Amino acid sequence: MLFLDKHRPRSLEQLSYHEGLSTRLKALANSGDFPHLLVYGPSGAGKKTRIVATLKELYGPGVEKIKIDARVFQTTTSRKLEFTIVSSLYHLEITPSDVGNYDRVVIQSLLKEVAQTQQVDTAAKQRFKVVIINEADNLSRDAQAALRRTMEKYSPNLRLILIANSTANIIGPIRSRTLLVRVAAPTETEIVGVLKDVAGLEGLKVSEKLFSRIAEESGRNLRKALLMMESVYAANEVVKDDTVLLPPDYEMLIQEIGRDMLASRTPQTILAVRSKLYDLLTHCIPATVILKTLAFKLISEVDDVLKPEVIKWAAFYEHRLHQGSKLIFHLEAFVAKFLRIYEGYLMGMDF
Repeated sequence: MLFLDKHRPRSLEQLSYHEGLSTRLKALANSGDFPHLLVYGPSGAGKKTRIVATLKELYGPGVEKIKIDARVFQTTTSRKLEFTIVSSLYHLEITPSDVGNYDRVVIQSLLKEVAQTQQVDTAAKQRFKVVIINEADNLSRDAQAALRRTMEKYSPNLRLILIANSTANIIGPIRSRTLLVRVAAPTETEIVGVLKDVAGLEGLKVSEKLFSRIAEESGRNLRKALLMMESVYAANEVVKDDTVLLPPDYEMLIQEIGRDMLASRTPQTILAVRSKLYDLLTHCIPATVILKTLAFKLISEVDDVLKPEVIKWAAFYEHRLHQGSKLIFHLEAFVAKFLRIYEGYLMGMDF
């Protein structure tokens, strides 16, 4: 089992940073009037860990006894959608954005079914069920409108906890009907503290300088920092302060794609890049992560005059990714656009 899962805090008291936030969540859970929540913050800040700990405060240890079900939903055009649900007796966890533009079907069908079912467990502290919606900021406008109607109609039997990286793509009516909870990224000092605690529990040699380097390289992403620490100890028999920190495999491949794009601007480059993009997508690396990482790689290598263009077109194709269904098309289009701009820049042409 990964360090990340093995040493994940199971209660709000065990969380070692953002203590004020943990106190407020505990007070909410014990208030008797638990609201809909919109929990937002950067990746690796600990949003999901805090939510699970809050659910445990609400319902007790039974919330950790989960099962995974595969459900099939049918659209109005008779298309069948396979969908995975993680659930306990007290809550469900779903990611509607997995089905793309059909997320409205999942929202309408599943939430209506859950909301119309009363909580029958007499041992439960609460009479409502909680539905956790991952990647809420990737939901379509139709799905968010359906979500808003569900919140109004079925609130006695249902509480929603929406998880998002940002509130920018969440419609106003949903933001106004939820309590916004911001989970900020941990500081580098807090990450070092967590790494030292985990290393101590695992009986590993604690290296303050190495942990500081990991915290800096992780970009204040605690999940990434823990994975980096585990990979360092797994790959090296002797760990020193200056031990080389290798980025994750997917980042190395994206960096390779960036180098290919900068080295050659031919149709053959696009073909070579396409196979690597497919490789990333088939290994479940989100297309938005691929695009963002590639854009930052290119920005770090090109002249200042080109940087605004790279940012502009990365934002343009990220928007296209959310609207379309064929991810490879939009990633490839960004690659082709950059190659054209870069070639023109080298030849002294205007953009």
